[in-house]
Amino acid sequence: MVLGLNVWPQCLAAMSDCKHVKTVMEEPAIPEQDAKAPSPVVKLLIDLGPLIAFFIAYGRAGIYWATGVLMLATVAALVASWRLLGRITPVPMVTAVLVVVFGGLTFYLDDPSFIKLKPTIINLLFCGALIVGLVTGRPLLKLLLGEAFQLSEVGWRKLTVRWALFFFALAILNEIVWRNFSESAWVNFKVFGIVPLTILFAMAQIPLIKRYEPRS
Repeated sequence: MVLGLNVWPQCLAAMSDCKHVKTVMEEPAIPEQDAKAPSPVVKLLIDLGPLIAFFIAYGRAGIYWATGVLMLATVAALVASWRLLGRITPVPMVTAVLVVVFGGLTFYLDDPSFIKLKPTIINLLFCGALIVGLVTGRPLLKLLLGEAFQLSEVGWRKLTVRWALFFFALAILNEIVWRNFSESAWVNFKVFGIVPLTILFAMAQIPLIKRYEPRS
């Protein structure tokens, strides 16, 4: 994982890959230009690998082992991203730092509430960062995804507002689940709730992206 948090840029990037495939079909191919680029499957495994490891470890050994595995797998995912992709983007970096910090607090204070609180903090941070970007006239989504999508300024603003609201909703949902349901219910929500919701939400933004693309 870096949980479902790291999946939202991956979802939009996947849409970008689809767009790229369409362009390649319509235009003459440029041979060997991306021959060494990792496949989308590899990128997805890097993003979701820690989440899968967390889920397996929880089922076998409980929340503390799962937290330790999540911390190690998240750092390993960063290293793999750097080795295979040649870069580490800000979103996984921020998420990894918070995984290590909240995971460390979980062990130090012997309280799993901290690892359960982490998705709330991450989602609120991303929500706040997007809102600050809008207020200061620097939409962060445009900075992160400007190479993948060409949208009008109105399109970037609307897309940013939608993602900010989505992150806020995820934070509220995480609070409701971990504070009112069992630990296993929260783990299932973390794995089978946040990621599918993020993918569905990203797909739901395709009409907006198409509507505000520059007309040729």
